[in-house]
Amino acid sequence: MDYKAAVITVSDRCSAGEKVDKSGPAVAQMLEEAGFPVIYRGLVPDERHEISAEFIKCAYELGADLIVSTGGTGFGKRDITPEATRDVISREIPAIPQAMLHYSLGLTPRAMLTRGVAGIRGKSLILNLPGNEGGAKQNLSAVLGVLEHALQMIAKDE
Repeated sequence: MDYKAAVITVSDRCSAGEKVDKSGPAVAQMLEEAGFPVIYRGLVPDERHEISAEFIKCAYELGADLIVSTGGTGFGKRDITPEATRDVISREIPAIPQAMLHYSLGLTPRAMLTRGVAGIRGKSLILNLPGNEGGAKQNLSAVLGVLEHALQMIAKDE
């Protein structure tokens, strides 16, 4: 079964054209290489309602099975991606971020400084990754192997 993916970069500076997005393209490439066609790439500022709206658009209008965000998971005042995610998910999946944390802590103690969440919205799995390219790739690589099975379970439940 082919599962379609969407990648959303959350960054004030990238959305304003002040910085080049590196994590979004890196995550999209990893997903493509793993067999998840990326049907959409979005870029939004750190605005809670815009992030939530982007998740909903990807889930319902675009029919993305997997929605991966990068950015907005740190400690800054404007880092609100986890909160925007919780606004739209019906069920949180704490073990996915826990697995990413466990893996990443073996590489750097700074891994504990991310607040990403994962959860289900309709038939879509939403997953938050850090905005740093290296951190995003590390976290995604920790769970990439189980995502297809997770999506199969979600599709069965619909």
